[in-house]
Amino acid sequence: MGRGLRALHDVRFVDLSIPLSGAIAEPDPPQIDYVDHARAGIELAQIATRLSAAAAAPGQKSPTITKEAFRDELGLANENLHLDSHAGTHMDAPWHFGPLSENLPAKTIDQIPLDWCFGPGVLLDLRHKLPGETITPEDLSDALEAISYQLNPKDIVLLMTGADKHVRQSDYFSAHPGMGREATLWLLDQGVKVIGIDGWGFDRPAGAMLREYLRSGDSAALLPAHMAGRDREYCHIEKMANLDQIPFPTGFWVSCFPIKIERGSAGWIRAVALIPGDA
Repeated sequence: MGRGLRALHDVRFVDLSIPLSGAIAEPDPPQIDYVDHARAGIELAQIATRLSAAAAAPGQKSPTITKEAFRDELGLANENLHLDSHAGTHMDAPWHFGPLSENLPAKTIDQIPLDWCFGPGVLLDLRHKLPGETITPEDLSDALEAISYQLNPKDIVLLMTGADKHVRQSDYFSAHPGMGREATLWLLDQGVKVIGIDGWGFDRPAGAMLREYLRSGDSAALLPAHMAGRDREYCHIEKMANLDQIPFPTGFWVSCFPIKIERGSAGWIRAVALIPGDA
């Protein structure tokens, strides 16, 4: 086994994701139908009976299969989900931002290069920013100066606002500061392709943006960080969690591969930080 592979045995993992749950504030909360083992036994027996009937020769009577066919009369637990691709911790693809990115057809989530989704992590502490405020290039520059780090291409930048602590509270929608267009472009100019935030959204809360738009009439007030993706190709991750459990701002890796939804605007991820075992 190579030296690099041996090193993987020594890492520990920090879960950076929130669960898919109907109890978490969402405009369209996930609906999860939990099928327990007893109900599954009945449903599996019904499915087996239909399959048996379909396989029977013409005129042949097929048996009725009951739950007693299964050990302890119990089937296999299952969940039926109805949810959108932006529920829970997820990655937005360039297609989410608009049909074109950099004047080319925007990538859907199944077209995202996999090497964007695994790379060195950089944790920027922005917990001093208040809910509804705009994160600026100066905020990012100051956060990098505080950790004496210069960004490299393909770094995965994680923005810690502390908003994940509100994930099961009614103010989760509005508990975060948000990225501005200028701050987003500032990171992309340095070769960053994936940016994550622990708030409900990447931009400022909807109420804050709407108030600015109604006051100014300027459409640039609405979703400026998302709209930056029409001009510069990138992905961002929303609804991350536990960034405060990463023990240092650099020197760790991030895994954030999205579920491969064909032609999808986003995909759910189980975001994980890989921490060296001696940390």
